[in-house]
Amino acid sequence: MSEEQNWTARRDGILEAAKLIVVKVGSAVLTSERGLDLRVVNRLADQIASLHDQGKDVILVSSGAVAAGRGYLHAEHRPLTLHEKQAAAAVGQSRLMHSYDEAFERYGKVTAQVLLTRNDMRVRHRFLNARNTFFTLLSNRIVPIVNENDTVVVRELEFGDNDYLATLLLNLVRADLFINLTSSQGVFAENPDKNPQAKRFECILNVRELDIEAMCQGKSSKGSGGMYSKLLSARRAAQLGVPTLIVSGTIPFGLEKAFSGLNIGTWVLPEEKAVSQRKFWLAYNLDPVGSVVLDQGAQDALLMRGKSLLPAGIREVQGDFSAGELIRVLGPDMQQIGAGLSNFDARELRMICGKKSADLTTILKRSVPMVEAIHRDNLLLDAAH
Repeated sequence: MSEEQNWTARRDGILEAAKLIVVKVGSAVLTSERGLDLRVVNRLADQIASLHDQGKDVILVSSGAVAAGRGYLHAEHRPLTLHEKQAAAAVGQSRLMHSYDEAFERYGKVTAQVLLTRNDMRVRHRFLNARNTFFTLLSNRIVPIVNENDTVVVRELEFGDNDYLATLLLNLVRADLFINLTSSQGVFAENPDKNPQAKRFECILNVRELDIEAMCQGKSSKGSGGMYSKLLSARRAAQLGVPTLIVSGTIPFGLEKAFSGLNIGTWVLPEEKAVSQRKFWLAYNLDPVGSVVLDQGAQDALLMRGKSLLPAGIREVQGDFSAGELIRVLGPDMQQIGAGLSNFDARELRMICGKKSADLTTILKRSVPMVEAIHRDNLLLDAAH
């Protein structure tokens, strides 16, 4: 039996074995023109409570605070400024959580609000503290409801999205399954709004092979994500060894139907060899602050032979960064092939790029304990930034 024929058996095994599930729901699912749609909230709570009763732990990553609050600013039909978005989030977040509290209480479930920023995930001791908090909540059978702290965050609110946050949580809590509830029926080969005959992918065996940028154009009007963001998140999850289901959150009881074995949405299967949790944290919790461009030999050494990156294989250094910071690794065609921690600052790397390892001490006029520009233990190839 081929892998394509066998994916349904893998799907059934994933659903049965999953003990800790991260479910992400976006604004386009949760809200209507009148604001928060309480019918959707109640249906979602019903389905998560059912999974909870089966002994599964669920973390819900929920957008919707800005959309739920913007009506109170009398700005429903125009773009919001940054400060208006933050004010809308301040109004909407409490209403969002109140709706969830009431909905889950009907099923005897206790919820907890967890608001996170990128710094909570970037700083290692805060990352570990957040992990301990989640494990304490889950061990007490409490349902964490997570959102980005939109009221106080500036850059994250403007550029971030909860699809990204959800994939960082997969690593934080060591989840077994990621379910991304969207306004679409799944992933399509073409835009179904433009081509009603567009084919839905039932299963994506290797998300790395997809040209995501060519497939996905534009974002939804209500949220900050879009299918591009969801596929990029599924790609990160696949690297971590976590399967993803991208499925409609607008059809009644979509979660229940998926767990009953119905063929809905799109499954994205994980890679056979998962990256380490440490490499995943380095590549995605930190922000790249520069780049190096490689020659063909260095690219082949990284991709085909699993080597570390030596200064001799670097032909150009971009940006201004310090030793120990995350930088992008670009191939000769300027396409990103990875991200990793540099052992040298940008000034030194410019001095030694293209040079032999034996000459580094002489060029830098200091001892060089590590000759690698980026050690393979601190390098994640195919990082999906």
